[in-house]
Amino acid sequence: MDSGGLRRAYDELLHEVTAGRFGAPPAGQPSAEQIVAHLAANDELMSEATEAVLAGAPYAYYDPETLHRGELDALVAEHGGLAGLVTLLRATSGRLCALVERLGPTADTPVETHLREGFDLRVDEPLPWSRTLDLHTRVHLPKHLAQLRMLRDGGDA
Repeated sequence: MDSGGLRRAYDELLHEVTAGRFGAPPAGQPSAEQIVAHLAANDELMSEATEAVLAGAPYAYYDPETLHRGELDALVAEHGGLAGLVTLLRATSGRLCALVERLGPTADTPVETHLREGFDLRVDEPLPWSRTLDLHTRVHLPKHLAQLRMLRDGGDA
C-alpha cells in the first residue's frame, strides 16, 4: 500500500478545505461542512478496520455513505463548523495514514467490504484491505475533492 499516495490525497483535500469560500450546495447535495464531517467519520471507520487488520482480528468495513444528514449536521455542530471540522479531519486522516504505514504484508488481509460510490462502484465482498485503501485514495477522496471544488464560491473550480 502506498501510504505516501494516501497522505498526498489528504494534503490536497485539506488544502482545498482550508482555502474556504464555499458556496451553498445545489438542492439535495451536501454542504462543504457535511462533506468534511463525512470524511472524518469515514476515517474513523477505516482506522478501526486498519487496527483490526494489524491485530489479526476479523472486521467488516461499511462505507458511511448511509450516514444521514442529521448525523452529519450533529457532527458539524459538535465541532463548531468548518474550522473545527478541518482540525478533526487533520487528526483523523493523520491517524489513518500512520496506521496504514504500519500495515506491511498485513495489508493484503481480506476484509469484508461494503461500499458505494454513486452508481460507478459497488463492493459487497471481501477485498484485500490494501485494495479498499487504494479505492479510498483513488476514488473516494477525489470524488469529495471535486464536490468541494464545485462548491467554491467564485473560485477556480
